[in-house]
Amino acid sequence: MRRGPGFLRRKSVARCVAESRGERGPHLERALGFWSLTAFGVGCTIGAGIFSLTGDVAAHQAGPAVSLAFVLASLACFFAGLCYAEFAAMVPISGSAYSYAYVTLGELTAWIIGWSLVLEWLFSASLVAISWSGYAQAALRDLGLAFPPPLSQAPFTVDARHHVIATGAWLDLPAVAVVLACTVLMLAGTRASAAVNTAIVLAKVFALIVLVAVGARYVHPANWRPFIPANGGSFGQFGWSGLARGAGILFFAYIGFDGVSTLAEEARNPQRTLPWSLFASLLVCTVLYVSVSFVITGLADYRSLAVADPLYYALSAARVPLGSVKTLVSVVALVGLVSVVLASIVGQVRIFYSMARDGLLPPAFARVSGAHQTPVIGTLLTGGVAALIAGVIPLGTLGELISLGTLLAFTMVCVGVLVLRRIDPAAQRPFRTPWVPVVPLLGIASCVVLMVSLPGGTWLQLCAWGALGLLIYAAYGRRHSRLRGADPS
Repeated sequence: MRRGPGFLRRKSVARCVAESRGERGPHLERALGFWSLTAFGVGCTIGAGIFSLTGDVAAHQAGPAVSLAFVLASLACFFAGLCYAEFAAMVPISGSAYSYAYVTLGELTAWIIGWSLVLEWLFSASLVAISWSGYAQAALRDLGLAFPPPLSQAPFTVDARHHVIATGAWLDLPAVAVVLACTVLMLAGTRASAAVNTAIVLAKVFALIVLVAVGARYVHPANWRPFIPANGGSFGQFGWSGLARGAGILFFAYIGFDGVSTLAEEARNPQRTLPWSLFASLLVCTVLYVSVSFVITGLADYRSLAVADPLYYALSAARVPLGSVKTLVSVVALVGLVSVVLASIVGQVRIFYSMARDGLLPPAFARVSGAHQTPVIGTLLTGGVAALIAGVIPLGTLGELISLGTLLAFTMVCVGVLVLRRIDPAAQRPFRTPWVPVVPLLGIASCVVLMVSLPGGTWLQLCAWGALGLLIYAAYGRRHSRLRGADPS
């Protein structure tokens, strides 16, 4: 332990490593190698960001330049990823940015980051489930089947001006159902869910490659003009400000980075496999994102893509019938989005697990089953709450809030590298972030630029969420922290 007053208490790297080996309580099974981790990162990343948010950002913020928005988001992610890689190799423990902040910035900051990661993972599972529901209902309509309207969407939605509008529906039942099904699968253990995830990821990547290869032959170049539409009169509505806001929203599409690092404690040889898995997943996802977004804005007018299933819609709008590709994308989207829901639940459960092991949450969240070494209570709670949110909250509201929470976590990881290099320069670093302090500072700057481009209302929601988290920390976490009054040895 590092001595410090109350909320400034810090964990040592040695303590984190001991916990990852099970020397200080429960630990998770090390069952994942490079390919499983990379598949998890790709599976977690390629989801609602490309299958749903691409169309929304094209229609409301960036126009055809949505592909450029993906590039900007990936640059910010690359700088942050270099910092993630150093920490992931040094501290191979569940908890990701939360655990890294605990080592460098103290307990209170770690709590704030952990609480922000709840936005990233818990709400992400819900958002992806909503996207899955949109594709499922589109496929049913093509078969001549209609889902009952009262059970087909959330009871309200938010328009382009952030006005709340009642839909007349009761609940998005398909979204609720897919989250609950993934929760049941997660109870079978990490090894089983990883095998399912790897198979789904291969199918998903193949379908997107087919979409790009076939769709590129039928694009209409006039749809790309103007590539960056003129600003509509307010910040974030097209123009360069719209491009920046679009990149901020689409940053949600890159949370696979954080997903890989949450599995550090379940990785074999994490010092080597984690950094390589981080960068492999980023490369694969960026190439696919840019290619797919470029093709779909060439197939359909960007203003028409504000739908829950923009890839399917763009293929429907092509000048020639692309029925077979539509069917492939529809089926793979349905199956592929399931892998993202799975990954999101995994990430959230590991965050709860790490915080509970540190005493900041009730110990039930750190309890693992004997059969599969699975945190059962955390899995059930995460799945239940994510299902409820998916049923009643609209897509657009969740996307911006998740991106802001993710950007905050990434920023703090970059800050953490600078801090730890100063306070513990002799620590063993199997992977070293290059060009420090330049790379961490670029990561901080790029994340902050994307954060300030997001709407003020989203910041208010984040502040309200943070205030709730601080109340929980004051009432429970501060009093039950395992570092409180601990022997420094």
